[in-house]
Amino acid sequence: MAALLRAPTARHRPHRHRVRGLRLAVHQVRHHRNLLRIPGLDGDAEFLLNYALVSALIVVGWLASLAIFGSRDRTIIGAGTAEYRRIADASIRVFAILAILAFLLRSDIGRAYVLVALPLGLVMLMFSRWAWRKWLLRRRAAGQFLHRAVLMGERQKSAHVAEQILRDGVSGIHLVGAVTEHGEAAHELAPGIPVLGDYGSLERVLREARADTVVFTGADTIDPRGMRELGWQLEATSTNLVVAPALTDVAGPRIHARPVAGLPLIQVDYPEFTGRKYAAKRAFDIVVSTIALVVLTPVYLVVGFLIRRDSPGSALFAQERVGLNGRRFRMLKFRSMVADAESRLPHLAERTDGNGVLFKMRVDPRVTRLGAVLRRYSLDELPQFWNVLRGDMSLVGPRPPLASEVARYDEWAHRRLLVRPGITGLWQTQGRSDLSWDDSVRLDLYYVENWSLTGDVIILYRTARAVFHAQGAY
Repeated sequence: MAALLRAPTARHRPHRHRVRGLRLAVHQVRHHRNLLRIPGLDGDAEFLLNYALVSALIVVGWLASLAIFGSRDRTIIGAGTAEYRRIADASIRVFAILAILAFLLRSDIGRAYVLVALPLGLVMLMFSRWAWRKWLLRRRAAGQFLHRAVLMGERQKSAHVAEQILRDGVSGIHLVGAVTEHGEAAHELAPGIPVLGDYGSLERVLREARADTVVFTGADTIDPRGMRELGWQLEATSTNLVVAPALTDVAGPRIHARPVAGLPLIQVDYPEFTGRKYAAKRAFDIVVSTIALVVLTPVYLVVGFLIRRDSPGSALFAQERVGLNGRRFRMLKFRSMVADAESRLPHLAERTDGNGVLFKMRVDPRVTRLGAVLRRYSLDELPQFWNVLRGDMSLVGPRPPLASEVARYDEWAHRRLLVRPGITGLWQTQGRSDLSWDDSVRLDLYYVENWSLTGDVIILYRTARAVFHAQGAY
């Protein structure tokens, strides 16, 4: 045995040559050459791959990973964050494999790609998907690339689903009609959605309406066997079947399918108000607000000087608001009104253009000339980054209410106080002051129930766009 170890036979020499070839390849890579030497399978021949070929292989692997993870699935294209999440997952896994191979080969090439290609390629890929999504939404708004859908179910349930689909506007579903239990053709289910027949006339309705999708909203008269037969009937005509559960304002990440013996159960997670996810949100708030306070210091000084010059009084205005769990705090804003604006409010209460609870005037005589500009572009809210840093507010959250508004909340509206109020939120991106009170509450409650850090980033982007166009600001 010792002799065998000291003097390798001819049978062992090819293995030694392969090891020597691998060491030579690693040696060349570690000395930053632009060629990667890989030993041949037979131990003699070697392939020289330049960086262009390595890049091509990475592109092929990246595209394959995107396909495997379903980033182009037609059910997620055009709406929601699932498409972007799958792109990120696929990209990270590709480069994780690259990093592992680079480590095994002790190569510097893989490290360079991870440091440059991953962030740059991921950003460019996300941007291209975003641009295509904008193009798709414009085409859908023009009536193209839409699924022609028929609602099927009890009238009340179908009317509720129709309201949600019409409110969304970007789902790609165009409702052409409905079939209900009685098929009252003389009545509309909702404006522009006629009742075209009863359950027994579904096949005729689909043919005459040229529909390719059925949205089933629920019907007590259709038993499990009837649902199975409905699926077979639609399968024969290649018609899509979409089942709408009786869940409203619940985001996708909280919904999990749990099939049990062929029964598709849906598990709904509770909202998260503590734990690691909430700590990450707070850390994000601290980092961004700190950076904003430093970067915007010159803006604060200039705006403060202009306010003092425009009208007498302090540059800042502090108002008591209600925050997390009902705790009160002093919210800061740049003063956009005359110094005695609060004392004038009772005389203007009857002239409100608000939504019945919030006081708003499109032309408020208390607003200064400079204040109108500050409000139009939400510059008056910049000092609230200090409230975010202190922990009174968050970058994204429900609108910070006055104590008088909280006193008028019903039982469920108090759920708005389960998270920190935000500088911006869904209310800021979907109408601002033009929203009704019910819509304002609905959006805030939706955020409280379904918030996520990814959603916060999207809301911040949409806020910047809404502020730039001055939508709903007065």
